[in-house]
Amino acid sequence: MPRAATLLLLLVGLGPSDALGQGTLFIVGGGTQPDELVTRFVELAGGPGRAHIAVVPMASEESEASGLEKVDQLRDFGATAWVVNLTREEAADPARSATLDSATGIWFTGGNQSRLTAVLLGTPTLVSMKTRYRAGAVVGGTSAGAAIMSDSMLTGNQRRPDSVGYYGDDYPVIARSTIEVVAGLGFLHGVLVDQHFIRRERHNRLLSAVFERPSLVGVGIDEGTALEVGPDGRWRILGRSAVVVYDARRATITDPDQPLLGGRDLRLHVLPAGSSYDPRSGRANLPSR
Repeated sequence: MPRAATLLLLLVGLGPSDALGQGTLFIVGGGTQPDELVTRFVELAGGPGRAHIAVVPMASEESEASGLEKVDQLRDFGATAWVVNLTREEAADPARSATLDSATGIWFTGGNQSRLTAVLLGTPTLVSMKTRYRAGAVVGGTSAGAAIMSDSMLTGNQRRPDSVGYYGDDYPVIARSTIEVVAGLGFLHGVLVDQHFIRRERHNRLLSAVFERPSLVGVGIDEGTALEVGPDGRWRILGRSAVVVYDARRATITDPDQPLLGGRDLRLHVLPAGSSYDPRSGRANLPSR
């Protein structure tokens, strides 16, 4: 395992079952959200007339417009909602975090996850968000807002193009030192979250990251699909597609000096909506017939 990843894991020191608090996480893989996912998020925040949801849009290049669009949608579903659109300096001001005091839900919009972490990591605002989560609030997000949930975060960047010239969102190889992983916001422990997963064929990206960090469970969430993490740490899949889980915690990985990255005894689960998963035992249940 790379030294940087080992240090990060030592700092985190937690597995997927270690819940930060008593709230719920609602992690959406991007794309269009079916009404039932929005309804469920509002329900977890207290339900129509009682849900108070802060929308955090800084991942988007057009953050204000993105935030207001989500606010309008949530209001249509009966929630009270408002935009929390901050600069790094504002997020570092303890007085600004008071806008979250009444939040029963926090929603992170899509865009570029690195923009969100650049603003929030190490700030009183992030501390306030985690305080609300510990108090029982639901914390959710889509696309970039999904990637930031875990301690270790996929940025979407490749460290180098491969030999045939692929860049950006193409991941044609499973290789070492290719996928960039940095610190996320840390609501979910011992996990790497990938999004748009089946739709954009991101299997090689997540496999590469998991093989290099086998203590982290890789979870690829497809578009229009949500991973709900309850206070007990169990996972539930909702929506229109599936979640793919790569578990290399008991796998054997090729030695670092080997030219090719690979492994054996990787556990793979493809979990359609209605499935559940316990990251402590690694056991999955498919929908009841």
